[in-house]
Amino acid sequence: MAARPEGTPVWADAMFTDVEGAKAFYGEVLGWTFGEASSEYGNYTQAYKDGKAVAAVVPPMPGQGDPKSAWCLYFASDDVAETAQKITAAGGKVLMEPMAVGDFGSMVIGQDPTGVVFGAWQGGTHKGFDLEGKPGSFAWAEVFTREPAKSDAFLTSVFGYNAKKMKDEHIDYKVFDLGGEMPVLGRMTMTSEDFPPEIPPYLQLYFAVDDCDAAVAKAEKLGGKKVFGPMGSPFGRFAAIVDPQGAAFAVIDMSTTEGEMPEMV
Repeated sequence: MAARPEGTPVWADAMFTDVEGAKAFYGEVLGWTFGEASSEYGNYTQAYKDGKAVAAVVPPMPGQGDPKSAWCLYFASDDVAETAQKITAAGGKVLMEPMAVGDFGSMVIGQDPTGVVFGAWQGGTHKGFDLEGKPGSFAWAEVFTREPAKSDAFLTSVFGYNAKKMKDEHIDYKVFDLGGEMPVLGRMTMTSEDFPPEIPPYLQLYFAVDDCDAAVAKAEKLGGKKVFGPMGSPFGRFAAIVDPQGAAFAVIDMSTTEGEMPEMV
């Protein structure tokens, strides 16, 4: 698989204190199967859909206490050391310094000036997603922030994105691309009406599903909570969910669309 352009979403993982519980939940909701835990790398365990790598789960590192479960999205980087410098120069923070992960690749964890946490991945033998945009795999991601100007400036500075705004007076929404027609990331402004102050800025991952309503029903049956939706849109029918361990994500059925595509300017 060829290396993805810098700034392209390339991988996702999440930390869970109950890894077996997470495997049972996502196995049922998204149809994932799981490989063997890699004891050499903190029992990092890859998830597969139809035999293709789509994500990973991992327990907390020893001495880490009881960290909050959350999905982390990684963006492709040609050089994570250089990306770390760009993060700092653009007003962000490096939360985990660049490190090699065997011959799989190298990573860095950063935070934008508004508090959104993300990763960057420089692929070695592990290039990233083997499957995207199909049921059970990564489909889309959005930055949710209360300070859109800061976030926009940061993202364009670090990853060289172009930005386009949705022409809608009721929503402050932008999409970012790398010079082509296909957007790679969205950005939504968090309003006080829709987001209580205790909810921090975050990066929401969308996983594709065959049936949004059925996926939500499965998630709720297994102890997850529906936060929003299901709702129809021109991009697909989607819903936001929090899994039983507190990790937020969204599901979207991109085959079921509703309404006209919004104009982007």
